[in-house]
Amino acid sequence: MSATASAAPAAPASVTVPPLNLPAAYAELREELSAELLAVAASGMYVMGAKVTAFEDALRAYCGCKHALGVSSGTDALLVAMMALNIGPGDEVIVPTFTFFGTAGTVSRLGATPVFVDVEPDTYNVNVAQLAAKITPRTKAVIPVHLYGQLADMDALLAVARPRGIPVIEDACQAIGATERADGGRMAGCFGEFASLSFYPTKNLGAMGDAGALLCNDDALHETARLLRTHGENPRYYHRLIGGNFRLDAIQAAVLTIKLRRLEAWTAARRERAATYTHLFVEARLAPEVIRTPVERRGRHTYHQYVIRAPRRDELTKHLTARGIGWGVYYPLPLHRQDCFANLGYQAGQFPVAEQAALEVLALPMYPELTEVQQRAVVEAIRAFYHA
Repeated sequence: MSATASAAPAAPASVTVPPLNLPAAYAELREELSAELLAVAASGMYVMGAKVTAFEDALRAYCGCKHALGVSSGTDALLVAMMALNIGPGDEVIVPTFTFFGTAGTVSRLGATPVFVDVEPDTYNVNVAQLAAKITPRTKAVIPVHLYGQLADMDALLAVARPRGIPVIEDACQAIGATERADGGRMAGCFGEFASLSFYPTKNLGAMGDAGALLCNDDALHETARLLRTHGENPRYYHRLIGGNFRLDAIQAAVLTIKLRRLEAWTAARRERAATYTHLFVEARLAPEVIRTPVERRGRHTYHQYVIRAPRRDELTKHLTARGIGWGVYYPLPLHRQDCFANLGYQAGQFPVAEQAALEVLALPMYPELTEVQQRAVVEAIRAFYHA
């Protein structure tokens, strides 16, 4: 819907809206997926192999990066990247405090120290000025996160990292297809030394289980990561490095290859639904008076999530649940406040933007199959809460 579209009748309160609709996404591809899944089953090649290579080639071409390496998850992609860069005890890695746990958890898993910084209040991406101030001689890498589907300020970040020789690992797990300009340009994942992608089933490009990929433009780093993916072996049973088991299953690669062909259409559908939400909130006099809708600061936002800022968020979620409206909170507690990082000595109030966001962010149902009737039901439920 465009901003000038006429208002349709409000959706009835009885309309239910699930937070996701994975069965609908499957139904669209049922025949093609079924044939491919049966072909993999009959092949006997269930881990790695030709299906994985074909997917890697298609993903590399789509993203515009030199190399794409299929791995077991987005979290493992981050882990392999840091292992390839020899990050370990005594090293520091700068990460935003407002993100999924895996971004910082992988740093600690290698014995390094996550150094947290605050985020921007409108995009929720890393505050580059704070990041620059946290760099020390022990900084071994920085990890910007393209949260919710929008690029972090990569020009500013690279201007800080490149002169200092600090590797950049993009956490692009939520942002496949996001671009630096509205009409194209470099995609998420092609700016730094490495980038992680997640294909968890709820992602814009989702597998039928856990899966991920590691993007890279450097031949030597890619080769190191490729060895690390399978216990550092080359040739088989001869181990040059101590790696791990980060392999991608053939069945997931087959599913992802089929879905990748639809990703641009699905991204366009998500953007259309985001525009509809924003229009409906303005029409209902909820935005900007009551809630804050997402902003597009940098390039093409792919809307992995459509996240509003909502006062009395926790009361609102109870109201939405009672109305049959799905929702999500990403994330309710910044990483510097998590119990497992208590030993790092961060205090409440140290990163006020992230802490306020954690109290207010609310992700609304967002998927290509979402109907306008369902979107109107979501907005009407929120209107009823605030204008009761």
